[in-house]
Amino acid sequence: MTTENPTAAAVVHPRSVVGTLPRYTAGKPPIVVEGLQSFKLSSNENPLGPVPAVLDAVRSLADINRYPDSLSTKLRTALGKFLDVAAEDIVTGAGSLGALNQLLSAFAGQNEDGRPDEVIYAWRSFEAYPICVGLAGAQSIMVPLKADGTHDLDAMAATVTDRTRVILLCTPNNPTGPVLFTEEVERFIGSVPADVVIVIDEAYMEFVRAEDAVDGIAMYRKYPNVVVLRTFSKAHGLAGLRVGYSVSRPELTRYLRVTATPFAVSSLAEHAAVVSLQNYGQVVERVQSLVDERNRVTAGLRALGWDIPDAQGNFVWLNLGENSTGFAALAEQRGLSVRAFGDEGVRVSIGETEANTRFLELCAEYTKAPQRS
Repeated sequence: MTTENPTAAAVVHPRSVVGTLPRYTAGKPPIVVEGLQSFKLSSNENPLGPVPAVLDAVRSLADINRYPDSLSTKLRTALGKFLDVAAEDIVTGAGSLGALNQLLSAFAGQNEDGRPDEVIYAWRSFEAYPICVGLAGAQSIMVPLKADGTHDLDAMAATVTDRTRVILLCTPNNPTGPVLFTEEVERFIGSVPADVVIVIDEAYMEFVRAEDAVDGIAMYRKYPNVVVLRTFSKAHGLAGLRVGYSVSRPELTRYLRVTATPFAVSSLAEHAAVVSLQNYGQVVERVQSLVDERNRVTAGLRALGWDIPDAQGNFVWLNLGENSTGFAALAEQRGLSVRAFGDEGVRVSIGETEANTRFLELCAEYTKAPQRS
């Protein structure tokens, strides 16, 4: 009879790809600074929250002991009418990130011969992209942004190979801020093989005010290989409820329904999203107030002589390079939590008026202004 050592731990190894992937770093909450109200400007959240009708609706929902509708039928029906698209062309997910994971599971991974598919995207862009692509079993092809923080679409088109399966276009680009425009996107789509899925990630589309910015829904209507990602996390103020969706043609949605995570959108989240759509006029008013604050902040930064990319989301990008961590530390001392990306730059969300004013005051005192790359 053999005895086992109860203290001996089994050696468990994850998939090899796990060790190669970056870790997602969420925006940190602000620290407590005596005598100051602290503000979180690190996660691109809507500081105004959802409209009052949504809060009332959430409080009244009691049947959380039941599973939600796995197809989110009420929400898809409401979105279909709101967007003037077929409800069958909409697939919901746990935020636009959940919708993206469903898409990658369907169209990009590792083939039977062991070779990974390729997914092309600009960099720097949404930091979850390399994680999602890697976990799907595909290979990331990162194409550097231009000096002004915009996508280099010509360079992205030049990287397409017979292994390219998906291309991600983030507009406005997170964390730098600029949008893509209709003409350049249509030209890009025309230069890419029609069997490559082109994803237009529009998490911040409600904040866009640039003329002729690309409209993902218009591209979906025109091109069968386009998928649009959108979310209720930003403009609608529902980040904590995790509800997003994709819009694509039936040729694509039939596969997305196979890879969709069952019950990804809770009944609470679905109900809140539907009510928010019903009160969209109030959502627009709140978004406009944040856009007004964004314009005040960008004008203030440029008045200081700071060179920043065009800001079309609910955030601004400071190309501070090696000074990024130091700037974030100074902001923390002022009761402001901002998001430093290594030695690349700092993203600052548009927050409450007092927070934005304090941020501008810090920038006025800071002597190492950002420059174009």
